[in-house]
Amino acid sequence: MTTATDNSVVDVAVVGAGHNALVAACYLARAGLDVAVFERDAVLGGAVSTVERFPGHRVDRGSSLHVLVRHTDLVEDLELGECGLRYLDADPWGYAPGERPGGPGILFATDLERTVESIGAVCGAADAAAYRRLIGEVTPITRRLLATFTDSPTGPRIARHARNLTVGRNRAEMARWFLQPADHLLDATFADERLKAALAWLVAQSGPPSHEPGTVGHLMWLGLLHTRAPGRPIGGSGALSEALAERLRRSGGRISASEPVAQVSVRHGRAVGLRTATGHEVRARVVLSGTHVLTTLDLLGSTVDLARARARIRIGDGIGVAVRVAGVGLPRYPDAPSDALHGMQLLVDDRLQLRTAYADHLAGRPPRRPAVLAMTPTVLDPTLAPQGEHNLTLWAQWHRHTLADGTDWAQLRPAVAEATIAEVERRAPGFAATVRATHVQTPPDLERELDLRRGNVMHVEMALDAMFGLRPVPEFARYRGPVPGLYLTGASTHPGGGVFGASGRNAARTILRDLRRMRGRRPRAQIGSAP
Repeated sequence: MTTATDNSVVDVAVVGAGHNALVAACYLARAGLDVAVFERDAVLGGAVSTVERFPGHRVDRGSSLHVLVRHTDLVEDLELGECGLRYLDADPWGYAPGERPGGPGILFATDLERTVESIGAVCGAADAAAYRRLIGEVTPITRRLLATFTDSPTGPRIARHARNLTVGRNRAEMARWFLQPADHLLDATFADERLKAALAWLVAQSGPPSHEPGTVGHLMWLGLLHTRAPGRPIGGSGALSEALAERLRRSGGRISASEPVAQVSVRHGRAVGLRTATGHEVRARVVLSGTHVLTTLDLLGSTVDLARARARIRIGDGIGVAVRVAGVGLPRYPDAPSDALHGMQLLVDDRLQLRTAYADHLAGRPPRRPAVLAMTPTVLDPTLAPQGEHNLTLWAQWHRHTLADGTDWAQLRPAVAEATIAEVERRAPGFAATVRATHVQTPPDLERELDLRRGNVMHVEMALDAMFGLRPVPEFARYRGPVPGLYLTGASTHPGGGVFGASGRNAARTILRDLRRMRGRRPRAQIGSAP
């Protein structure tokens, strides 16, 4: 394979091979630029990658279920199907098991009527009708939000999208609506706590708990889930990154894995290239960093005073722990439909459980009873495990990176795995006996392996003061870094975390616009319009 180090002069040098960085690289190469990507890891994709964790088991290192990218035209625009990418529909996308000692659970399918029928059977006709009304109300708003998220966060563009959000609505009321905690909307809409807890747990997947202000926005994605099913790439989450890497190679780009970048080179106040840890010097017209924003600032060294910016970037202190499980069985929830394991299993009883776990997080200790989201990818894709075996991902919140009593996380891995598995066993008796091996990713593990600072899988807090034109901080919010010639992409930038690719495409557009202004160079191809 031709590597990025074969040429020391390029148009664009890319730091990191996360999926957003690869998306940007693909578009830049397609536009006729000479692109070279440098990745510190032997595995491409960052948090969108898959490795053999247990013998014969391919297990995702970060994300597993792809929601947002399926609502863009990115896969089709880059013709990733030609590069081997195949998605399976994870439909139904959610299941909330019944309370002990069993009983029916709530099934969330892409088919709204099937979901409404399930809610009616468990929670009653009034809540079923309320859910149908809610989806009818949020779906057009969600589509307009999606347009905001797939566009660059400049002031005029955000203002235009904000006006579109309020078409036919009272602007003050819409502002109040978006600023409220998701719990307020849930309490005003539904009566049954089981339904409210399941939806609150879905909201919390972005990090902030549903009782915090501004979390209604994280509930808006319900409209997308009833429009198109989330996807599981055949072969694991990393299949998306592998397809992007293949598309880049076919477009003439080059990738060097196991080639960490040691420094972004700055001359006369402008980024002019980079130096790798092996001492290789690369000159570039522009540098694009797809790493964590704090890692990018580190690569600038002392060339720029960045103390104030660092202090204002909110990365929090961990969100959760991933327990990867290999075993010979699957959870068997009483009275669950046959397809209940296709998507996410929302294992919470009520919102008190969520709030208690978050209170433990604030107190700096592991939750005494974690909130758990279970995913069973081998149900849809049996190629991920040997015949007769399965692997599962159990995501448990909330867990701090640094514990108040100073306990080393390495000592807690067995107890955390046990507590997390116990939450599945509580609802699916007999599951624990099928477990054969576990791999626990604590917040420090996520930081070490995937450069997720403080274990925050979203890079930067997904709070109102770190979104849109404020992400990661206002001065870096338009994909332009602290010095001219340096650009940013990834979860640290708008629109934030999740498998989306919007940041990568937006960053590529920004670079192409700037290059045309600087040199008058018109790339051979243009990047398609956002949906």
